[in-house]
Amino acid sequence: MMLLLLLLGFSARAVSQPVDSLLVIFWNVENFFDYHSENKPEYWTAGRFYAKCDGIAKTLLRIADRYGRLPDAVGFAEVENGFVLRQLLSATALRKLDYRIIHYESPDHRGIDCALLARRSTLPLRASSPRHVPDSAGGVMATRDILLAEFDSLAVLVNHHPSQIGGKSDRRTLARARLAALTDSLRAAGRRRILSVGDFNEDLWRDGTGTLKYNGRWEKIDGHFAEGFARVREEVFADPVLLETDGAFGGQKPRRTYVGPRYRGGVSDHLPIVIVVYF
Repeated sequence: MMLLLLLLGFSARAVSQPVDSLLVIFWNVENFFDYHSENKPEYWTAGRFYAKCDGIAKTLLRIADRYGRLPDAVGFAEVENGFVLRQLLSATALRKLDYRIIHYESPDHRGIDCALLARRSTLPLRASSPRHVPDSAGGVMATRDILLAEFDSLAVLVNHHPSQIGGKSDRRTLARARLAALTDSLRAAGRRRILSVGDFNEDLWRDGTGTLKYNGRWEKIDGHFAEGFARVREEVFADPVLLETDGAFGGQKPRRTYVGPRYRGGVSDHLPIVIVVYF
């Protein structure tokens, strides 16, 4: 009952207040696989899948509690298909909210995609499309598409740029070039506000925070690029529930769902980022 009242309170505030800012989340949710899928590990069960759905939903509500409002948009990386997103919205406390799913299957060799949830009440969708990343030969790279979603007030690009494979080619350079070209085309089409969020697979910001811990070192590989806003602020949401003790290197690290075949009961090896854009 308390949760229902909390959700109703957030919904009422969202409708009544003028939209002079938006709360946007991005989160790489690490191998968010369908438990029916051929891609899933053999130890990925329905119970563990729904526990992960619950963990994602509760994290979004903890963010809402901290910021006093529901996220207007939530970008994800590493979701397998539409089923996992539909279950996230139907089998958790998010079912009482007005989120729309924006998702397309991509040519990624692991079968993972980018996706976006957007609130119908604050971000009516005008258009959306997947945008392939070209390879060095001019074909389509077997990686995650960049997801483009266009609303009245802004355009959002959700990214999960490729990792380097054996150092053979600079795949990330091609993804960055594709993102730059998409941003240029949106600007040329008259879009004034453009927000790019994602896992860029590079420690681009080095601002003392981190979203991923690798060999004992925090790296800030998840972030945003924005233009056309009066102000933008960002926070890494390092909630204690998402963390555990780092026995090897000290301090804390994200609590993962699995480490190898061992089930850890967490959500992801990445922490979410929270972005507030002001018009």
